[in-house]
Amino acid sequence: MQFAMEEISEAFSKQSGIKTQLILGSSGTLTAQLMAGAPYDIFISADLQYPEYLHERGYGHKKPDIYGYGQLVLWTCKPGVSPSLSALRQESVIHIAMANPELAPYGRAAREVLIQEDLFSSISEKLVYGESITQTNKFIRSGASEIGFTALSVVLSPKMMDTGKWSLLTNEKYSPIAQGILVLNIEDTSLNNALKFHTFLKSDNGKRILKKYGYLPADE
Repeated sequence: MQFAMEEISEAFSKQSGIKTQLILGSSGTLTAQLMAGAPYDIFISADLQYPEYLHERGYGHKKPDIYGYGQLVLWTCKPGVSPSLSALRQESVIHIAMANPELAPYGRAAREVLIQEDLFSSISEKLVYGESITQTNKFIRSGASEIGFTALSVVLSPKMMDTGKWSLLTNEKYSPIAQGILVLNIEDTSLNNALKFHTFLKSDNGKRILKKYGYLPADE
């Protein structure tokens, strides 16, 4: 969500006059920081399971919401490589990057696609796992992996939209990648601002930015 959230935060601050500060990290890392007492107001995760986990343990002001759904793509920055599932079997493709499916929702989605397409067993030795989608992107962007699975929001971002080639994988091939937002238990002044941000994220302006970065709004 880094790229989309930067634009959403800027638009929210412009509309409301409330300044925001983004703390970036994997959902698992941020969850651990929150449980250790990190002074955050809102938790926005690429994986709904983490906000739900925190809410069940009393960290949430209210039950987390789904604000959108992520979409999965195949991305390559290597000349001569086609961003297609059939390319994964080619001898010229030695390394295939994907986020760790035990830790990251886009990794779980990628594994589901490979199993459905009867590819997982035959290419398992080629798979290179990133600890997060961010590390996975580095493998692909640097060329350390000839091809890999990432989020549509990454390849549509201003920094990456003209980098390499990508193809969208139909979302019938994997379980929905629900993105979750949790307003945390905080004091009244900050809580009011956090609730305003929550409302903005799910407003028409928020949805417009989410669509721009390839997310499917929760109510569509």
